[in-house]
Amino acid sequence: MKFASSLLVLLTFLSNASFAVEDTSHADLFEKDRFPSATACGECHPKHYKEWSVSQHAYAQMSPVFNAFHGTILKFSRSTNGDFCIRCHTPVGMNLEEDIFMSNIDRHPTSREGVTCIACHRLSQPYGKLSGRLAIAEGPVTEPIFGPSGEPAELERAISKAGLVVDNAKAGRKIHGEVARSDQMSTSGFCGTCHDVNLVNGFRLEEAFSEFKNSPANAEGITCQDCHMGKEPGKVLAAKDDPDFYHKNYDFGPAAKVGSLKTEPRKLTNHMFVGPDYSVLPPSLFPLDLRAIKEEKDKDDVRARGMATIREWLQFDWKAGWGTDEFEDEVDYDFEFPERWESVDDRYDAREIIQDNLVLLKQIEQERLKLLRNGYLLGDISVDKVSRKGIKFVVDVKNGTNGHNVPTGFDAERLVWLYVKVVDADGKVLKESGDLDPNGDVRDLHSAYVHNREMPLDKELFSLQSKFLVRNIVGGEREQVLAINYSVSPLVFLRPSRNPTILQGRPNGARKHKLGIEPLGVRTAEYKVSSEQLAGAAYPIKAIVELKAAMVPVNLIDAIKDVGFDYELSPRDIAEVLVHGHIDEEGEVVIWNEDSDDPADNQVAGHQIVWQREVELVQAP
Repeated sequence: MKFASSLLVLLTFLSNASFAVEDTSHADLFEKDRFPSATACGECHPKHYKEWSVSQHAYAQMSPVFNAFHGTILKFSRSTNGDFCIRCHTPVGMNLEEDIFMSNIDRHPTSREGVTCIACHRLSQPYGKLSGRLAIAEGPVTEPIFGPSGEPAELERAISKAGLVVDNAKAGRKIHGEVARSDQMSTSGFCGTCHDVNLVNGFRLEEAFSEFKNSPANAEGITCQDCHMGKEPGKVLAAKDDPDFYHKNYDFGPAAKVGSLKTEPRKLTNHMFVGPDYSVLPPSLFPLDLRAIKEEKDKDDVRARGMATIREWLQFDWKAGWGTDEFEDEVDYDFEFPERWESVDDRYDAREIIQDNLVLLKQIEQERLKLLRNGYLLGDISVDKVSRKGIKFVVDVKNGTNGHNVPTGFDAERLVWLYVKVVDADGKVLKESGDLDPNGDVRDLHSAYVHNREMPLDKELFSLQSKFLVRNIVGGEREQVLAINYSVSPLVFLRPSRNPTILQGRPNGARKHKLGIEPLGVRTAEYKVSSEQLAGAAYPIKAIVELKAAMVPVNLIDAIKDVGFDYELSPRDIAEVLVHGHIDEEGEVVIWNEDSDDPADNQVAGHQIVWQREVELVQAP
């Protein structure tokens, strides 16, 4: 009996152990199938995947700036903000109930993809302005997807001709068995689900969709997609009532390709989602490349897709030239590489991935410049007055779009400003405004150098960055460095207020000073050159004006650095990418050098000169 009892216990243990292994295996498969990766979609939609891989949607959760900003908001709100921000940036991660503090290195691969394919194409119902709280339809890649048109006949043809599999239990190349029509997907309200952000206390943090709803573009029947998913980023190429509108505004071609089989041509939307932001990550991590990233759990599996894990990629010194002939021909024999990169062949393979990604980054940079030029126009530069007191001149900046304000979105981060330099005939600088301090900040109230009185405040600075203002203890207002509505009050503003703040649209003691330009509007900057500045100058006097744009000011990086940055990046690492320019010593725009392996020739621009103009102010005294 004692033996039998022991045997029973042993058999029970072994049985439970086997079930545990089986359950774990099934759980892994289930997690994989719940939310298919964009890589699965890219098998049949390579064009869409390539565009999306370098997009702001793909970067949404990867961004170390966003993640540190999100962490800082949680810190100041005593974590009462919860998943309010991150749920738009990784809807899959929130559906997986991932920890909001988790490093991207450890997230589920589809969660790391941010606004991935299924974040739009697995939404079965309209959600409205819910700030990203979406219930994504779960299931393997064979489950139905949703599209703006739905093309069951073309899908059935592709399945039968290419021998695709729509049953997840069967072997073969799997595909979704149904494309259901989603009328909401082609509406601007679909974008408004995330691109209009109202805090729990009524504070309007972002108003892109609200601005659009009150715009001339909306009145004309133009949608967000018409501007931001057409041929030209940020610009509609034909009137909406043009009978050939769609052919003029959109590309046409096969939506899918399976082997040699291409689907019938149709309207193609551009999935780059070009925006003013840009990546600060190493080009090994972004854009998202099918060949690049291997998951930590598959680190030792030679069959697993991806060349190296994120942690291993972070050890690859691409800026030093690893994997280029210039470096490899000169490197010392006893140079110690990290274990993963000891093989010279692997370093060359890694370099190939990086170079391909740099080309993609350059393409999106050029598209970004197009977007900025369509959104911002540098208008007239004219002399207003010349007298013994000096010269007064004005510069017009215009909103080139009729769809929303510029900047839009989280406009308290956006840095768009004028750099103005007045020089004499000998090139002597008589006056500057919009120049940068040694940190890369404009000389506004948030510049550390201005604050420490090491540099003067730029009183004529023309900036379109909106400001958060809070009431201070003595009754006045002060600007917040952090673009969130926190206060010195112990009752943080991100909590629901005890007061009826919804009636005034903001918490007591806080407001947002919007400095953007309304659709098709104009803002005028004024500058004065004093007689003291003109003393001894050689005539004629000339003004050089540049309209410049950046993702965020450097002082914001300083304000959020205490929570740390993902991917082991330092504040300096990020700041250097933020302010990296693209103008050479001769003042020419740096062109992508396809023949050079030198990283210095192949870097993405940070601060970008959108427009540049020179005008003569005065010929003679």
